[in-house]
Amino acid sequence: MKKWLTVFGTALIFILAGCTAEIVATRPADVVYSRTISPGPDYIWIGGDWIWSGGSYHWHEGHWDRRRPGRAWHEGHWENHGNGYRWRRGHW
Repeated sequence: MKKWLTVFGTALIFILAGCTAEIVATRPADVVYSRTISPGPDYIWIGGDWIWSGGSYHWHEGHWDRRRPGRAWHEGHWENHGNGYRWRRGHW
């Protein structure tokens, strides 16, 4: 029983830390930059991304990536969580 409680308590700490750590009161300002020229017709633009690191969001520039047959790229976006904002990363 004691071992189960230790495992449960540890898992709960990780879950709670992951749920609240990335929410910020105000979202960062939109970043404006120009994209480079496409390397070819089989490439799509993957927009820039906000990465959570060291207690805050940091911007990473976008890049060109090869198309993936049968898959679609979904751009990242900010989600309002009532008490703040959280970045939902882009994904295939």
